[in-house]
Amino acid sequence: MCLGVPGKVVEVNEMTALVDFWGVRKPVLLHVVDEPVSPGDYVLVHVGFAIRRIPPEEVENTLAFYEALLRTTEEDLLRAEIQDELRSVEEGP
Repeated sequence: MCLGVPGKVVEVNEMTALVDFWGVRKPVLLHVVDEPVSPGDYVLVHVGFAIRRIPPEEVENTLAFYEALLRTTEEDLLRAEIQDELRSVEEGP
């Protein structure tokens, strides 16, 4: 399963954006994102690439979904995938 992590775009410099993931800021490539992004937008990021701009009307529900998954004590595959993806963001390449 491939899973992305939502983050907030802080700044954009050509084909790279600085994205904030729950307080961890990382550069993200914009080569494959589905539409242009600007500071303040939220994107779904997988392995260092923004793959989708999250529509403003979906941001609140998307963030709530991820936060709920991360708070659960039950071990499941989806939670494990999210944690792995967040660890890759924190550790970097």
